[in-house]
Amino acid sequence: MNAIITATELASELAGPTAPLLLDVRYQMGGPPGRPTYEAGHLPGAVYVDLEDELAGPPGTAGRHPLPDLAVFTAAMRTAGVIAGRPVVVYDGGQGWAAARAWWLLRWAGHPDVRVLDGGLAAWQASGGVMSVDKVTPTVGDFAPAPGAMPLLTADDAAALARRGVLLDARAGERYRGEVEPIDRVAGHIPGAVSAPTAENVADGSTVFRDAAELAERFAALGATADAEVGVYCGSGVSAAHQVLALAVAGIPAALYVGSWSEWSADPSRPIATGPQPG
Repeated sequence: MNAIITATELASELAGPTAPLLLDVRYQMGGPPGRPTYEAGHLPGAVYVDLEDELAGPPGTAGRHPLPDLAVFTAAMRTAGVIAGRPVVVYDGGQGWAAARAWWLLRWAGHPDVRVLDGGLAAWQASGGVMSVDKVTPTVGDFAPAPGAMPLLTADDAAALARRGVLLDARAGERYRGEVEPIDRVAGHIPGAVSAPTAENVADGSTVFRDAAELAERFAALGATADAEVGVYCGSGVSAAHQVLALAVAGIPAALYVGSWSEWSADPSRPIATGPQPG
């Protein structure tokens, strides 16, 4: 099953007999909430989902965007209208990171048919897709989570994987190298991790994924192939979900370290590497 869907394909499915449920996950880190922009215009029938409140738990020792409480996530998905057997398509208005987080959580929780709109809202509008300001009140869904359908890493798991497999650091290269750290306690990376900035998953200046062959070539150069054990982390588990999604497009299964650098760096007992090499 494809993990992404083009705007043209989505328009066709929405006009068909088995239209997917649309979730709008617009989010800007450190910026204003996404709901006002959703209310100003969204894909017809789309339901807004809040990343901070519904797709993540409160920040703390487990990271800035830890897994949400399962009861909170379940209630949010039911309120949004997620039901067994109905496909879900998620989108956001930016880089695709928030949509990928929603995709990963739904897949991790056992919903089998979830895709991300490739290129997000910009791609929809560029394709001539209409927008709506109508208030959407979905029928309450029957979403029943079955966690564990996608692999998940703890801090200890990530450390071990960096030694025996391939652990990709999805942050910008300067953060990986330890040259800057605008958010977390200390700069650097998990020893053994390989730098793989999320921004390189898409074409220059675009929010659309590079094609599957290009992505597979990119990841193979980093040691990540379908035959390897692969994990991903970032700052707080959001952009890393986009990396897991890109790997899925390339046909490479990967585990997500949700706590990511925000959890790792908060523990002074954890080792830290700096510089361009895994260390």
